[in-house]
Amino acid sequence: MTPCIQDIPAHHVHIGDAAIPTLGYGTYGMSDADIYRLLPAALRAGFRHIDTAQVYGNEASVGDCVSASGIPRADVFITTKVWVSNYHPDRFEASVDASLHKLKTDYIDLLLLHWPGSDVPLHDQIAGLNAVVKSGKVRHIGISNFNRKLMEATIQLSEKPLVTNQFEYHPYLDQSLLIDSTRAAGLAVTAYCGMAVGRVFSDSTLKELSVRYGKTIAQIVLRWLVQQEGTVALSRTTHTERLTQNLDIFDFELSPVDMAAIHGRAQPDSRIVDPRGLAPLWDSTEHRLRDV
Repeated sequence: MTPCIQDIPAHHVHIGDAAIPTLGYGTYGMSDADIYRLLPAALRAGFRHIDTAQVYGNEASVGDCVSASGIPRADVFITTKVWVSNYHPDRFEASVDASLHKLKTDYIDLLLLHWPGSDVPLHDQIAGLNAVVKSGKVRHIGISNFNRKLMEATIQLSEKPLVTNQFEYHPYLDQSLLIDSTRAAGLAVTAYCGMAVGRVFSDSTLKELSVRYGKTIAQIVLRWLVQQEGTVALSRTTHTERLTQNLDIFDFELSPVDMAAIHGRAQPDSRIVDPRGLAPLWDSTEHRLRDV
């Protein structure tokens, strides 16, 4: 029987000739069993942007589910990331070939460098990204967890345009400096860890907004993210009943006052993801007043 695919209006962030679905389904930390249980339901609910990575170990199960979904490949935007051990020129393209095989596709929509921590010169890393675009294996390229200085260096080194910088962003982490620089460079912000590993669900300000808008706290946070210009939000849940809810964020807007109230939740020392040896010297996250 053909699966019933919900017809969800498309919402995209447009960067150059890339149209990135505004909401992505993140698969970090998900086992193959999780993927087989949840990803088909996510696709039926209307998710059309799937975010995975070589190091997640679930590219093959993602590929199985997308292939079996009945959705045309051109309608599903797949992002994956090259792991740092594959940055060497002798391994880069071979690792992308392995990702293509696991994902059961002949092209990747968006390929990112996963972390900047590597002994391989940045020039060689960027050359690897450009080579797989030229070969037709990858449509768009970008970076993940790069600070402003490294992002600017990457842009200068790359023959092909970058379309996004993916990094941690949630109500408690003021990423104003990095966000402003990313936008000024013409890249989309892709935000992960938006729920701050569940911290948002006990937040009194977010609880009040949830009641007032008649939306879940997750919907409030996702709306806050995507209402910021040029921002793609990755949504991750292991509860199938929340999949449709998390997509249902385009029928309301947060007021400027409420956007500012959520920005105002930012606090020092709120970074969650900071692996030693992989992370860069982070840009300042000191809170400052900002226009919304």
